[in-house]
Amino acid sequence: MATDTLNVGVALGGVAPEHEVSVISALQAAAALDRDRYTPIPLYIAKDGTWYTGAPLLNVDRYADLDALLDEALQVALRPTPHGHVELIEHREVGAWGRLTRPPRRIPIDVMLLGLHGGAGEDGGLQGLCETFNVPYTSTGVFGSALGMDKVMSKRVCEQAGIPVVEFVAFREEEWAYNEEEGLDRCEEEIGYPLVVKPARCGSSIGIARADTRDELDAAIEDAFRYDSKVIVERAVEEMREINCSVLGDAHEATPSVLEEPKPSDDDEVLTFQDKYMREEDGGGAKGGGAKSADAAPEGMASLDRIVPAPLSDERTDAIQDVAVRLFHLFECAGVVRIDFMIDEETDQLYFNEINTIPGSFSFYLWEPSGVSFDELVHRLVQIARRRHREHNGRVQTYDVNLLSEKSLQGLKTGGGDG
Repeated sequence: MATDTLNVGVALGGVAPEHEVSVISALQAAAALDRDRYTPIPLYIAKDGTWYTGAPLLNVDRYADLDALLDEALQVALRPTPHGHVELIEHREVGAWGRLTRPPRRIPIDVMLLGLHGGAGEDGGLQGLCETFNVPYTSTGVFGSALGMDKVMSKRVCEQAGIPVVEFVAFREEEWAYNEEEGLDRCEEEIGYPLVVKPARCGSSIGIARADTRDELDAAIEDAFRYDSKVIVERAVEEMREINCSVLGDAHEATPSVLEEPKPSDDDEVLTFQDKYMREEDGGGAKGGGAKSADAAPEGMASLDRIVPAPLSDERTDAIQDVAVRLFHLFECAGVVRIDFMIDEETDQLYFNEINTIPGSFSFYLWEPSGVSFDELVHRLVQIARRRHREHNGRVQTYDVNLLSEKSLQGLKTGGGDG
């Protein structure tokens, strides 16, 4: 292994319902990192919010016994350092006499590869931490991440931009409570059955349900509120084809992937969490770098039944790819994203469904048919992150005026410390 490799902090896990999905995606990406260029350093965020590192965290098989794995891992905190780096610093209990028996271990990180799905890992929270600590990171920024995570705001932005979305209504939990009947009436009057209910800020099909009756709608909304304080209710497109497109790049240049058409296990149902992540392929092993070593191990989004490329005309394919790139720029994205569309086969209308700013398995299965290997994909993600970081740090960050001088403070003193 080269001595001048970059240390890539691979963030995985997280306090979110998609915790296990994140572990799969991030370890796939870590395995695909070229070891002549990069050294992956795992940063596992446990479900209780504690942060850990250690080489065993790169082995997906070890997560089967999480307690044993964390006993072996090193608990750490993130510490900013100058010049665009951070350190993972060992968290240690103070020993006898109030002293540490040895200095805490420090692990430098050159760039963060964000592999979290949902929660603060994908909604801009962790992105904001990286920006506060001034470290490069492989993801859309704070604004685009927050916007993309919120299905309600995403659709409203698309409506303003003239990009079609299906009819929907949304409820906050405080609006729904004690007003359920009025809310149900609104759904029935403004849209009508069948309906699809979703938590507004979850992914991986968690909490999604179809409703064909008032009782089913009530139950689906109540269940969705278990995962989020905002719920969206949409018209169900009964003759639906789902078409997805990944986009890679930044504000300077964005390239669309081939299109895919995912296939649910039951033609009458929406794609489920099980469809997306809990299928196995004969022979096991991971695609794109061997992140799995166990036979028939889960492969994340790569295991979903799909048609690649999607069976569409060249003209329709080009049109969808153009809309995907437009959405990439509209949401101010960077890195790799996946944009999910729906086609109503009855009307042939294309609708925006949602955008995933950290897509499952980083959508590598859409880039390999596009001529970009998983190794090359993660390399480009790191390079995009570093370029954006350089551009950001090339701008004015502070304003050189001393407002705290004695002269400037005259007339501004509050009297709180004058004695």
